Amino acid sequence: MPRPLGELEDAVMTRVWKWNRPVTVREVLEDLQQERSIAYTTVMTVLDNLHQKGWVRREAEGRAYRYEAVSTRAAYSAALMNEAWGQSDNPAAALVAFFGMMSSQQREALRDAMRIVQPEVPSEVPAEVQAEVPVEVPPEVPAEVPSGPGEADREAGR
Repeated sequence: MPRPLGELEDAVMTRVWKWNRPVTVREVLEDLQQERSIAYTTVMTVLDNLHQKGWVRREAEGRAYRYEAVSTRAAYSAALMNEAWGQSDNPAAALVAFFGMMSSQQREALRDAMRIVQPEVPSEVPAEVQAEVPVEVPPEVPAEVPSGPGEADREAGR
């Protein structure tokens, strides 16, 4: 299970995920500098740490590297939610509480997602429940989420 990203790691990964292509330290630095004062070496260290943790892979380009995300932000978020849910001593109650915190747009997104992963809801569940709460949450975490430091590189034989 991935540890939640730190504030600066998240700021860097947000750009890597948003741009969805290999990026350089300089590109990330220039974008971050629009919001904060930050040094090139700081961004380089954060990207190196993210590489060591398995969040990004890198390819040498001259004397520098280009970094690319190993997984998507959606997969990262799903893994964090799955981990938090798994920590509960009452998973059903945790889900009910979570659903109660959702906005109407989030509940509609949940319904859409459930239609994708479970197109046919069992008929024994009352229609009003089928419309509001998913019957089954898939237990698997997307495979592309790194499970620990350097996991992606080890799997790739690096």
